[in-house]
Amino acid sequence: MEWLVWIGTAVTVAGLAGLIWCIIGVARARRAGLPDAQLRARLQRAVALNLGALLLSALGLMMVVVGVFLA
Repeated sequence: MEWLVWIGTAVTVAGLAGLIWCIIGVARARRAGLPDAQLRARLQRAVALNLGALLLSALGLMMVVVGVFLA
């Protein structure tokens, strides 16, 4: 089940990249000096993407653990 570990690692890295992308996007939005309504809309979108990236990362970690247990 070594392949499951490597696939899980790739999924986890993709999730972490998504989390970093969300952090950078929120920092840019806050520095842009947008009006409150626009900033709130961007942050709500970022929260949804952040949760998706966190889910992807958690699923990848689960795949790694299952792959290690089955190896």
